[in-house]
Amino acid sequence: MVANVAYLEQNQEQINQLDSTLALQRKAYEGNPMPPAEQRIQWLNALRDLIKTEQQALITAVSKDFSNRSADETLLAEIMPSLHNIHYATKRIKKWMKPSRRSVGMQFMPATAKVIYQPLGVVGVIVPWNYPLFLAFGPLIGALAAGNRVMIKMSESTPVTSQLVKDLLARIFPEDLVSVALGEAEVGMAFSKLPFDHLLFTGATSIGKHVMRAAAENLTPVTLELGGKSPAIIANDVPLDDAAERIAFGKTMNAGQTCVAPDYVLVPKDRIDGFIEAYRKVVLRFYPKLEDNPDYTAIINERQQTRLNSYLNDAQSKGAKLIPLYPSAQGRRVPHTLLLDVNDDMVIMQDEIFGPLLPIVPYERIEDAFAYINQRPRPLALYYFGYNKGEQQRVLHETHSGGACMNDTLLHVAQDDMPFGGIGPSGMGHYHGHEGFLTFSKAKGVLIKQRLNAAKAIYPPYGKSIQKMIYKLFVR
Repeated sequence: MVANVAYLEQNQEQINQLDSTLALQRKAYEGNPMPPAEQRIQWLNALRDLIKTEQQALITAVSKDFSNRSADETLLAEIMPSLHNIHYATKRIKKWMKPSRRSVGMQFMPATAKVIYQPLGVVGVIVPWNYPLFLAFGPLIGALAAGNRVMIKMSESTPVTSQLVKDLLARIFPEDLVSVALGEAEVGMAFSKLPFDHLLFTGATSIGKHVMRAAAENLTPVTLELGGKSPAIIANDVPLDDAAERIAFGKTMNAGQTCVAPDYVLVPKDRIDGFIEAYRKVVLRFYPKLEDNPDYTAIINERQQTRLNSYLNDAQSKGAKLIPLYPSAQGRRVPHTLLLDVNDDMVIMQDEIFGPLLPIVPYERIEDAFAYINQRPRPLALYYFGYNKGEQQRVLHETHSGGACMNDTLLHVAQDDMPFGGIGPSGMGHYHGHEGFLTFSKAKGVLIKQRLNAAKAIYPPYGKSIQKMIYKLFVR
């Protein structure tokens, strides 16, 4: 009872702090509404130095939260892309900030027009648990590059990492520039209700609906980075070893706890056995064993492990054939499992899997694969494995997804010069690179006129001869 009261008091204290932090950052923004490029670059360089200096502490913290997270996966999927993102942005901030010249119609001359890119103000960022570093630092980099103040809500499912990120960012940024909120789901909901100038949420589609509903009360614009069921398509003629290796990389990274992980594979009916064998070989080569293997990442917590096991039980009870690639494992290391004979009645084919379970769906013609994908909610990512360039174009033109890879998985997200974002149930809006700068900026259209005012010719009273001449010239 005492512990419960303390928990409630701590949460309420966090919630109460949110309003005062927002007010503090708004006041700071008003005092510096258009930070120069040099200051923004200085902020990002400070973050770069911090990540480099504290990378081992960050790797250790994430691993503690997962009970085991591969150090290499944290380096590859979180620290390295964050550093690349900073390098990319700092080299381009001055260019991005330059006003964009626009044309002015002859009938409005003399005048000039331009678009200036103004910081929005205070940006809120809600971070999920699966990549707590990359999905905190990525939006932070874009928001700072655009000159904003930033409030971050870290996930309650990664308490060690969340506390460390809070402590480290407080070391280099004042609270009126960057602040980090901790706390349980109640704090997250209160955070989403704040009147930010922009709110970026990364997480489950179901929670994204609540976040968007809360933001709507303040007409806060949102970027939602959700998930969904990202398919992989195996072509009729692609070497199965090639496809299996690249799909396995995308599915085993972080034990499948990745929003753009392949969620199911569409395989030609007569190639299923060959794909299963190729896939089994490559996964066992990646991870010869599960027990005491530092490379094999665990499931984040028992609740998520129970959810995955319930997917398997539900699928098996409804006729699915399970093909586990390992015997059962101890702790939260869920064995990689393939599933055959799946159908839409199974929960695993309805919800995003977010774990090392991979359904295989047979198809006969490539058009059947397209139809299967298009009859379902639009995914965050789509992967195609085949070297026929004509069929690659068909995939891109005849399906819809937030992003796509031809003959690879995951790596489109790491490209600094491409936008990242979903569509429909997999999200809205995008960020990364220049698109991130634009998302966190107001593109303000500005028309500039000086003393001479030719527009007087169209002022009332109407019916003047010069107006009739203007209509003849410009009204077709």
